[in-house]
Amino acid sequence: MPNIVAYLALLSWPVVCVLLFRKVSIERAIIWSLLAGYLLLPPVANLNLPLLPSLDKMTIPSLSAFIICLYLMPDRRTLVPQSFAAKALILMFVAGAIPTVLANSEPFIFTVLPNSDPIVYKIWELPGLRFRDIFSALGNQAIALFPFLLARRFLATETGLRELLVALVVAGLIYSIPSLLEIRISPQLNIWIYGFFQHDFSQTYRGGGFRPFVFLPHGLWLAFFILSTLLAAAALARGRDHGLQTRYVLAMLYLAGLLYLCKSLGSLLYGIALLPVAFLTGPRLQIRLALIFALIAIIYPLLRGNGLVPTDELVALANSIDTERAASLAYRFNNEDLLLAQASEKPWLGWGGWGRNLIHDPDNGDILTIPDGRWIITFGTYGWLGYIAEFGLIALPILLLGRGSFGHNAPGISRNAAVVVLILAINMIDMLVNATLTPLTWVTAGAALGYYERSRAIRKTANKPPGLSDAPVMNGAVPSGGSRTVM
Repeated sequence: MPNIVAYLALLSWPVVCVLLFRKVSIERAIIWSLLAGYLLLPPVANLNLPLLPSLDKMTIPSLSAFIICLYLMPDRRTLVPQSFAAKALILMFVAGAIPTVLANSEPFIFTVLPNSDPIVYKIWELPGLRFRDIFSALGNQAIALFPFLLARRFLATETGLRELLVALVVAGLIYSIPSLLEIRISPQLNIWIYGFFQHDFSQTYRGGGFRPFVFLPHGLWLAFFILSTLLAAAALARGRDHGLQTRYVLAMLYLAGLLYLCKSLGSLLYGIALLPVAFLTGPRLQIRLALIFALIAIIYPLLRGNGLVPTDELVALANSIDTERAASLAYRFNNEDLLLAQASEKPWLGWGGWGRNLIHDPDNGDILTIPDGRWIITFGTYGWLGYIAEFGLIALPILLLGRGSFGHNAPGISRNAAVVVLILAINMIDMLVNATLTPLTWVTAGAALGYYERSRAIRKTANKPPGLSDAPVMNGAVPSGGSRTVM
């Protein structure tokens, strides 16, 4: 059980957010409210209130930053995306929870003697969803989108994108200290500070040593975060300031070494493949590669459901590298097969919450499957409607920017925007095997969508005859270089 420090940390975070918005620019305040909350607050611990979503390290920073920005903003309508597709997907993402709840009112009853009607020897019951569950589901979906909306509104400029990349590198360097400590002594910090360990301790030992968890849900989450900071450092290392360029190159090399020590094969392979892309290639190639990743992630359920993913070959390839990793991958695929069979019974709206999307022992109700990939969690919980809404919204800026990257007259894309999109795209690939959907995923998606909308507005204004338009400002967005301190 979490100790009192864990709950005090959760309760105090809104105050931390207020102080950030008072002291630094709005871009930095948004980024660090979400990023520091994700990295420092206790995992698993939460505050459960009636009819409200669970308040934890994911929701409290998002809710706090959103409320503060609503208070500060003169025109709150600018939070709404311009893209019709984005508006439709947001509506599907939030309101789609209503039909899912209404379609899952029946309970799961587990009995000692099956088929013993009219007398039922019930030993355990998984409740059906009730009308009041709609409020919790709607709240969860809405709060998840707050980082997306804030990033689209405030981080769409070159200033905002650079602030995001710099924050990632700084956070990665700071987080490397406790990470290296846990690599040396085993993951202990969450136990020492918050009084509990957040996962199965057997998962901490890989490849002859420990992999760090710090305050994240799992070592895989930490490794992917370090991968994101590595790609951010690679992009910043290509800047024109030679003094800063040298520092970012050193940071890149240091973070690459840390990624290796994290002992996560997936993130390590991502890093080996993408570090040269982020450091050596141009923005257009990066966007096109991100587009390929996004398309693979979107169609993966169709491929998986029709047996077109070569699971046996992938396990064999992993086995040639590491038998332990191969066993883990095979376990994931076996669980996916079981969960896909369960999801196929309610393919459009899913099973809803309370673990109804999982496989349970018919005799005692024990959970028999563990969903690893975010895609199967979303697909089983909200069906095709929820999957298209969630993955479609995350992929939308990649698709829009990718479509615009073809042709001789294709508009230029900034290096900062390209690497943000690349980080987002590889996150989508990782969500096929891990549940690494975090506020940072939504921040990168929102910033990329805002960049696309702002660039499109500027091009439209530039193509108009002189005197027919004012200076291009996208939907109330701060012009490039427009950082400002508020409060």
